[in-house]
Amino acid sequence: MRLRQKRIHYDVVFYEVYDQERDFLQHMLPRHIKARYVPQTIQECHDNYPLSSLISIRTQSRIPLSWAKNLSGILARTQGYDHLAAYQQKVQSHIACGYLGPYCSRAVAEHAIMSMMLLWRQAKKQIRHFNTFLRDGLMGQNCSCRRALVVGVGHIGSQIVDMARGLRMEVRGVDIQKRLKNLQYVFLKKGILWADVVFCALPLTDQTNKMLNYATLKYLKKGALFINISRGEISPIQDLKRLLSQKILGGLSLDVYEQESLLADYLRGHSKKKNRVIKTILSLKDRDNVLLTPHNAFNTEQALRQKTAMTVGSVVSFLKTKKFPYPVRIL
Repeated sequence: MRLRQKRIHYDVVFYEVYDQERDFLQHMLPRHIKARYVPQTIQECHDNYPLSSLISIRTQSRIPLSWAKNLSGILARTQGYDHLAAYQQKVQSHIACGYLGPYCSRAVAEHAIMSMMLLWRQAKKQIRHFNTFLRDGLMGQNCSCRRALVVGVGHIGSQIVDMARGLRMEVRGVDIQKRLKNLQYVFLKKGILWADVVFCALPLTDQTNKMLNYATLKYLKKGALFINISRGEISPIQDLKRLLSQKILGGLSLDVYEQESLLADYLRGHSKKKNRVIKTILSLKDRDNVLLTPHNAFNTEQALRQKTAMTVGSVVSFLKTKKFPYPVRIL
């Protein structure tokens, strides 16, 4: 029998807080602000109601609809905010929601470039071959003169462009806004036909949902790489598996996933439900030409310090003014 929860008031409750992030938050948050730090997602806690009217999450917490009447503010400690916009629409409530400005663009872009290089140099296979010290089947690819298509040339995409050029790659971009004056922008289909590697750095919107599906990516040259560091819903996992099976894709790197909160619940042992999406993801994880990471591309010391400073600034601002520096607005 579960004990009845005691109502304790906090100024803010942070969910999905890992150890280093908690240490930074405790150091930077003003002492007068009473905060609670919870490493689990909201659904893992099984709380019946919020312990503060201001909560902060990352990407994997599912906020109960019943909490809406007790919430005044929700802060996503992420640059993406599609999950908050979706919650606002579901509850039809004017809960103030906020997200963070660009704090980890370079870190995420470096992760994307690292993934490309690991795939082209067959890193997983190389590590396994150390036991025999044989080089058969380990020939890799240089980056220079290869063709990189960056789909979504925003804060992160612009950094990918910069680093790919540093590797002497040919780079083109796909975006409705042409922010970089010295970059050649192309239509998506033309870019897909041209590219050796495709980086997905798009925000998730109604327009981008499932945009990079099988019907689009099947025109890639055989052996091309696909790297997604934005949102898993943009590139359905069933389609990616089909592209790998047909050897249209020569390599795949994902740091984000469809139904990511359900996947995280399963992998952490908090749920035994293994649906088709989760089964497909797990079926790919041990392949030599597939790199799967736990939505961790942002996680460098430098980015975490900047993220924490922005988080603290957002919390302080909301407690004073009931407004976030970066508010979520439903279009």
